Amino acid sequence: MEIQEKILKLKKQKNAVILAHFYQTSDIQDIADFVEDSLGLSQKASTTKADIIVFAGVHFMAETAKIINPQKKVLIPDINAVCSLADSCKITDLKKYKEKYPDHKVISYINCSAEVKTLSDVICTSSNAVKIVNSFSKNQKLIFAPDKNLGAYVNKITGRNMVLWNGECKVHDLLSTESILTIKLDNPDAKIIAHPECKAIVLEMADFIGSTAAMLAFVKKDSAKRFIIATETGIIHQMKKIAPEKEFIIVSKDKTCSCNDCEYMKMNTMEKLYDCLLKETPEIKLPLEIIVKARIPLQKMLDLSNIEKNK
Repeated sequence: MEIQEKILKLKKQKNAVILAHFYQTSDIQDIADFVEDSLGLSQKASTTKADIIVFAGVHFMAETAKIINPQKKVLIPDINAVCSLADSCKITDLKKYKEKYPDHKVISYINCSAEVKTLSDVICTSSNAVKIVNSFSKNQKLIFAPDKNLGAYVNKITGRNMVLWNGECKVHDLLSTESILTIKLDNPDAKIIAHPECKAIVLEMADFIGSTAAMLAFVKKDSAKRFIIATETGIIHQMKKIAPEKEFIIVSKDKTCSCNDCEYMKMNTMEKLYDCLLKETPEIKLPLEIIVKARIPLQKMLDLSNIEKNK
């Protein structure tokens, strides 16, 4: 029996759901019940009827699913699939940082640990960051953590002056203007689209800036036939699915490959996915106190997102 069949059989037997991020390998994306960005996956996790959630992503994503569903078993194929951005912001450091700005509210990007979420007033994703920031009055002083690039982009869009935590996603922050210019010179007809976790100088070159979900929507509807993609390689699989007639060129992280892989996202494999579903481990476990505290800003984000969706 093929591994895909084994996974599907186990999933049915155990009433499990597989959630996968766009940055997972193509085979994992194809077997998942839902493939979404962080906001979409959070929304799916909040409404699932499954007994077991298998989260094919990185650690903070699986933690988020556990916070939303404390009564459910949440599994992750590789417990070591962490996140460079989340790791850049420790709870002890953020506590000290907050003390410098006692009159500031904290907006935390979802790419942070469960502990950091407990110190936050609201969570955001790259899909809804502008809406979340704009939900605060103009007079309210804000701290944005942990992604300085996304924070700077949102400051520019909203006209705010949020205090930015000094963290970044290595996958996006390492992308250079030189790489993009080289590709653009060879492909002058291609439009540049970029994730807002990229540096400001990269974003200035882009024809479109958006979350992974927004990027997918853009390439589907836009009239251009070729696109230069400044984000993680995994998104290309979905782009080819929704727009097979178009061409997508990934901005490489270096000259040795034509890829921009997140080493942590790619730690999950089909074999590990099957094994974790079979043995029901590694399991995400969090203290109840953290779940209760972290759920408040997460639920606020979900509520604000639902309000916008239903308008």
